[in-house]
Amino acid sequence: MSVFQRYRWFAAAAGVTLAFVGVAVTAHPSAGLTAFSDVAGLALMLTATAIAFSNALAQPGQERSFWVLMTAGFFLWACNDVSWIYSEVVSHQPIVNPSFFDIVLFFHTVPMIAAVVLRPDLLKSEGRSYHSLRNFLMLLAWWIFFYAFVIFPHQYVVPNVNLYDICYHRLYLLGNILLLAALGVAAGTSSGGWRRLYLHFFGASLLYAVGSGFLLRAVINGTYYSGSLYEAPYFGAVGWMAATALSAREWDLRSRKIDLDPRWKKVIPRLAMLTLLSLPVLGLWTILFDKSPAPSRVFRIATVLVAMLLLGAFVFLRQYVQDQALMSLLQESRRGYEGEKRLQGELVQREKLASLGTLVAGAAQDINHPLTAVMTYSEQLWARERLSGEQNALLRKIVQQAGRTRDLVADLLSFAQQSPAEKIPVDVSILLERAIQMLESRCLPGKIRVDVSIADDFPRVHGNANKLFQAFIEIIENAMDALDEAGGGSLEITGQRNEKEAVLQFSDSGPGIREPQRVFDPFYTTKAVGKGTGLGLSAVYGVVQDHGGQITCRNKREGGAVFVVRLPVEETSAKVAGAAGS
Repeated sequence: MSVFQRYRWFAAAAGVTLAFVGVAVTAHPSAGLTAFSDVAGLALMLTATAIAFSNALAQPGQERSFWVLMTAGFFLWACNDVSWIYSEVVSHQPIVNPSFFDIVLFFHTVPMIAAVVLRPDLLKSEGRSYHSLRNFLMLLAWWIFFYAFVIFPHQYVVPNVNLYDICYHRLYLLGNILLLAALGVAAGTSSGGWRRLYLHFFGASLLYAVGSGFLLRAVINGTYYSGSLYEAPYFGAVGWMAATALSAREWDLRSRKIDLDPRWKKVIPRLAMLTLLSLPVLGLWTILFDKSPAPSRVFRIATVLVAMLLLGAFVFLRQYVQDQALMSLLQESRRGYEGEKRLQGELVQREKLASLGTLVAGAAQDINHPLTAVMTYSEQLWARERLSGEQNALLRKIVQQAGRTRDLVADLLSFAQQSPAEKIPVDVSILLERAIQMLESRCLPGKIRVDVSIADDFPRVHGNANKLFQAFIEIIENAMDALDEAGGGSLEITGQRNEKEAVLQFSDSGPGIREPQRVFDPFYTTKAVGKGTGLGLSAVYGVVQDHGGQITCRNKREGGAVFVVRLPVEETSAKVAGAAGS
């Protein structure tokens, strides 16, 4: 891109300004010059407004907020130009002084200051953006109050044109200085395209501030007329801003993470708090030192009270929001702690299972060899016909105890064999039906009732059917043992889909579990001696973990225990369900 193409819009703005200067120098004060100046100024301002508005439509996020606020500033500025056209061109009357549109002109800098103070060039979190907006609103409320405190007594309460002009011009100059300060700080702490944009707006605002100072002094001295050279800075500044807005479309205006000096981060919050502290000071000044007429002093005191009420509400709102954020943070911290504690428990449980599995596997193998010999020799001895009745009874007891020991060894080996098995898509509902049918004979007629409710959209899981079947058998069998002890009851099994999980719930009406937090620990059992090894639920825990799932246990308030098994949905099943839903 050539130099002319890069700066073509700035060249056009300079050409418009020079054309106006040529007209202002050659033309004499007249109605035609007044109409030309007012209409040309409004056209230029509306052009800048339209450019900023189109930028707002085309940009996302924080950049859009910047251009929306700039559009609002240009629009308020244009409203003041419309009032001049109505007075001088349509009504052929000099502009009223003081005028209501003076207020509009005064506040046109406020959205522009807001656009810069919100710093769209910096990446901010949601909470940080909210705090910045809240502090700015406090500053805006104070600025409106200060205008009313200083200007309204001379404009509406006890009209005094001379004092009004002096106060208004000084306060308007202060507003422009604040805009320059905001742009200067932003330009000094930004980079890339945003720094270029801030610098151009700073130059244009400086040109306007200096020019408006001379123009207002000319108005007071009576040497100003529409179309004079005093308006040249206005045309130059607005044209410069419009050219900047057009050129910005080709600049890299991306938000970046910049480490600001901590002192800059504290400026806005401290100013916001200073606004609240300034109100009693202004009230005391009004009572002790203000020499204005009594109605003006009463108005100022009332304005201070209203401002204190409004800014006090902002402080209360800030404290309330901070309290809510703190509560939310505490709850999130608590959830994180509980999740970390649960994860730590799962890791400890896995380590227990792994180490005990290795130990149990070796011990079971060592026990199995002599046990097999005992069983073999006992059966051979039992087969002989020379044994007496007493010997036969004793030998039968030996065989029974050896068989029980063999079953115990089988349980130990089953617990130890937690290595990953081959997994395929499994229909869990079929496994549950088979498990219930197998254990149905254990249900006491009329005393133990088993209800199964599986949702129609219950998905398949990716797992090993045999291991899952044995796990379901163990859970159901434990529930039935608890119901046997209670003399009967009900076992309710439900299955539902929860996003990418298949959730099974085994809920019984038994006495509950004495220590739910230990129920999956190896060798932990509450059954009588000889009725359980304490390895069944530990093996279930290992199976569920091997399938990438989770099993939890808790007691119900109304009595009974609940086991919840969560297994990840088989991917093919999930895709089919998603396609069916679409």
